[in-house]
Amino acid sequence: MTLNVNRLLILIIAGLLLALVGMFRAAGNPKFSTGPTAENAFAADQQLASALQNNDTLGIYRLLDKEWAVIPSNGGVYEGSGVFPTGIRTGYRTLTKMELSEPRVRLYGDIALVTSKVRLSGQLGGKTYDDIKMRQTDVLLWKNGGWKCVLTQEALLTE
Repeated sequence: MTLNVNRLLILIIAGLLLALVGMFRAAGNPKFSTGPTAENAFAADQQLASALQNNDTLGIYRLLDKEWAVIPSNGGVYEGSGVFPTGIRTGYRTLTKMELSEPRVRLYGDIALVTSKVRLSGQLGGKTYDDIKMRQTDVLLWKNGGWKCVLTQEALLTE
């Protein structure tokens, strides 16, 4: 009889674990997906934008690949997942607004391209900027069961 009770407990625990995994998948969490999709790539890009807007250094590190690079509109290249977090910690760079619109997501196997129109406000190097408009493309790589941003390309809009 004790053996049957133990089996029943194991079945109940296994069922609860499966239900929890299903809840995470249903919530669109890109870390709990069965594989790369346009939907979970978009969700990961939205999480990165949220971390950037909130100046959340841990969230930024979590979503950027260690070899990430950004190519801003001036044509420079800045490399390493610590670029933005270091700027935030030192007070060199902070965002007060990062709004994304007009998303375009394309999936190519384990690589996703997410292009959005972006409106930014904040400060950089002690200079305040307000309502900068640009087009941004994030290149995401499916790695270890989740998306990591490996490259960000920015272009200023003149409209």
